[in-house]
Amino acid sequence: MPSKELASPLGETKVPLLSQNHLSTTNEEEQEQDLTRKVWIESKKLWHIVGPAIFSRIASYMMLVITQAFAGHLGDLELAAISIANNVVVGFDFGLLVRLHNTIPL
Repeated sequence: MPSKELASPLGETKVPLLSQNHLSTTNEEEQEQDLTRKVWIESKKLWHIVGPAIFSRIASYMMLVITQAFAGHLGDLELAAISIANNVVVGFDFGLLVRLHNTIPL
């Protein structure tokens, strides 16, 4: 009677990738529930990482908008100065992030 595990010449056992019970509906339902649970767990992990980054981006953008709105009430020259300063700061920030990304070994 052939066994379900295949033996290699080195004495190690290899388990086939596909299970023999792939036709049963209960096994498919269990695998589907297991998959949805794994996706939910991975999604929660990603949101723990991405959530603060999204909040930081939105808060930074809103700070720039609010600063320009207040500077617009002061006058045209002040609005132009704040706009130029914001563009320089954002450009410097983006350049710094790109440089940091290029220095990290993959």
